[in-house]
Amino acid sequence: MQEIFDAIMGFVSRPDKVVKQLFEEYGNWIYLVLFLQIFAETGLIFLIFITAFLPGDALLFALGMIAANEDNGLKIEILIPLLMLGALIGDNLNYLIGRRFGHWILQKEDSRFYKKKYLKRATRVFKKRGRAAIIIARFTPVIRTLIPFVCGIFHLKYKVFLLYSCIGATVWVAGIISIGYFLGKFKFVENNLGFFIIGIIVLANLPTITKVIRNRIDRVKRFKKIMEERSR
Repeated sequence: MQEIFDAIMGFVSRPDKVVKQLFEEYGNWIYLVLFLQIFAETGLIFLIFITAFLPGDALLFALGMIAANEDNGLKIEILIPLLMLGALIGDNLNYLIGRRFGHWILQKEDSRFYKKKYLKRATRVFKKRGRAAIIIARFTPVIRTLIPFVCGIFHLKYKVFLLYSCIGATVWVAGIISIGYFLGKFKFVENNLGFFIIGIIVLANLPTITKVIRNRIDRVKRFKKIMEERSR
């Protein structure tokens, strides 16, 4: 776990250096590494305790910025379709797992590889947002891994799921990489890349952060109410 944390911190501080180092060591195999990372974050539900730490949104943004500099070797015309494919395959795998084994998995108790609270949260998002949740979830860590699984459990028509999954993959991968590619042309952004990455990570986790703060506030209010009732 410490190695994962150190790798993420290294990526956050200077993602361009991390990717450059990987490119120097593995050459064009870096594309396979990036494909597998995006696939894992969207498709490996049983490794959610690891994929929750993968910086998907920040990675896509950083890759776009790195690709903006031709000297870095990464080509945006390869990155976008390849990573979109990884996101789509991951989504479809989770959908099929949910459709075939979902109800059996729901009966299992919490373990290191499975937490019911995350699945319940994803289910609430799906019931509230409907099909649009497939697109919205792309920008929320953990939930983006679980929503396709939930769609499979509820037997959402595959054609409908595939359509929204394609839209979500396009908006998420192509959208964020393109924004990074555009901003990568500006020296100020390049020189302060670490701050932009941190900002993206915070924005991606904003719903979770907001929920935690609201829960804390509600607990304080309930505690104050109990204390007031006792003092009467």
